[in-house]
Amino acid sequence: MDIQGKTALITGASRGIGRAIALELAKQKVKRLLLVARNCQRLAEVAKEIEAFDTEVILLPLDLTQTVEVNIAIAKAWRDYGPIHLLVNCAGVAHQSTFLDSKPSNVQEELETNLVSMYTITRLVARRMVTQQQGIIVNVSSLMGKVAAPTMATYSATKFAIVGFTQALRGELAEHNIQVTALLPSLTDTDMVKDLQLFRWVLPMTSQKVATALINGLQQESTEILVGWQSHLAVWCNRIAPWLLEKILLIAAPLPKNQPRYYPQLRRADATSR
Repeated sequence: MDIQGKTALITGASRGIGRAIALELAKQKVKRLLLVARNCQRLAEVAKEIEAFDTEVILLPLDLTQTVEVNIAIAKAWRDYGPIHLLVNCAGVAHQSTFLDSKPSNVQEELETNLVSMYTITRLVARRMVTQQQGIIVNVSSLMGKVAAPTMATYSATKFAIVGFTQALRGELAEHNIQVTALLPSLTDTDMVKDLQLFRWVLPMTSQKVATALINGLQQESTEILVGWQSHLAVWCNRIAPWLLEKILLIAAPLPKNQPRYYPQLRRADATSR
C-alpha cells in the first residue's frame, strides 16, 4: 500500500523511535498523523516539527494502559478523521536489573505497556481495518525479541511475545489485505536507553536510522525488519552457534560481580518451612 495521502497512528510518538517515525512519515507525505503518548507537551513539540511538511497532526494524549479511554479515543478519531491506514505500535518501557533483583511493579509496567496495551489498541484498529479491507500494522519489537540478554529478562520476554503476536496476526489478517510487520532495531540512542547500563561492544544507532529502515521495509513489504549490522550478526550467530552467542552476551552484560547475595525474607521463609 502506498502511504502517501494516508492516515497513520503512532504510539509512543513523543520521543525516540516513535518521534523519528512520525517525522519520517511526514517527509513521505502521509496526509494525517495521529500521535499518541502520555506527555502532551512533548507531543506538541513533535507536532511543531511536523508543521513544515504540510501534514495534518492530531494529538491524542493517552495512557495506553487505560483501556476504556483508549477505546473511546480510537472510536472518536475514526469518526472525526476517517480510516486509519497505518498503525505503528512503538510505545514501550524498559527496566534493567538482574532477575533476582527485579521489582514486581517494574515487571508489571513492562508487561502492561509493551504487550497488553499493544494488544488492546491493535485489536481496536485492526477490527476497523477489516471493514475497509486495507491496512498496515507495524509492531516495534527489538533485537531482544530474537536474542535474549541477561539483566533484561522481562523486556526480552515482552519483545519475544511481540514477534509471536505479529506472526500470528500476519496469518489471520492476510485475507483482509492487512500487512503485519515486526520492526526489530538493536540498541537505539533514545531517552529510555540513557537510564540503562550498556552492554560491552554494542554501538547504539540513531532513531533516524530505524525510521528510515521502516520506510524501506514497508516499500519492500517485509514481514520482519532487522535494523543494523549488529542485529543481523547476532541473529545469524544465534542460528549457527547459539551457545557461543550466549557466552558472548554473558561477558558483555553489565552484571554485578559474582558474590553471595543475602535475601533475609527468603532465609526466614526457609527456616519456617523446616
